Amino acid sequence: MNILDKIIKDKHKEVALKKALIPSSQLENSVLFNRPVNSLAVALRNSSSGIIAEHKRRSPSKLTINQNTNVGQVAKAYEKANVCGMSVLTDIKYFGGSLEDLLLARACVKMPLLRKEFIIDTYQILEAKANGADAILLIASVLSKEKIKCFSELAKSLNLEVLLEVHNETELYKSIMPSIDMLGVNNRNLKTFEVNLNTSKSIAPLIPNEFVKVSESGISSISTIKDLKNHGFQGFLIGENFMKTDNPGQSAAAFIQKII
Repeated sequence: MNILDKIIKDKHKEVALKKALIPSSQLENSVLFNRPVNSLAVALRNSSSGIIAEHKRRSPSKLTINQNTNVGQVAKAYEKANVCGMSVLTDIKYFGGSLEDLLLARACVKMPLLRKEFIIDTYQILEAKANGADAILLIASVLSKEKIKCFSELAKSLNLEVLLEVHNETELYKSIMPSIDMLGVNNRNLKTFEVNLNTSKSIAPLIPNEFVKVSESGISSISTIKDLKNHGFQGFLIGENFMKTDNPGQSAAAFIQKII
């Protein structure tokens, strides 16, 4: 069983437990459930940098990235750095994140927040809305076309934007539908965690222009950003490059200054 299969197996158990403890109705009655959202897609289209900065403590490929961060302080620093939005990892077991991280970030900033999670159930979309997310991530490799349609349409009904992540042509073609706002190409193979930036370049021409194109993973240099922009990408999700430093916000600010 590869890493992705293990994560998804554990995620089903985790979501089943949460559903037994906290009913959907409780999520729908939360204070944040009806807050107006900030558009990540619009922010990316209007930005000269296109940076989505991520809060990530660890990953299966890097057991420790930064365990000493205060998510609220990082969020404020990212916002001050003028990133387009912040990706908040909420998986506990493999990435050291939590829904509380999302909630704390929401309490500290107004910029768009993306809940980065392995979403396999509509319940998690309600969680995202109840904890202050503006957008959710859907991963094509773990979802059928029917589930992508169901999940993305539910998100849109809640005024949440959808970043749909693909790794190849097959995943892309099953994912193109009106309920998607942004199409992300993950340069990291989630089964082996190997990174190849050519993944973004090869898939970019196949993505219709009505979707905001986002490149994810393995991005650490200004030259890479400029190269990917030439392939039509407007968004760049960067996590480890900022999070491995003592001050992720300052790192993001310095990086962005070199782009614009």
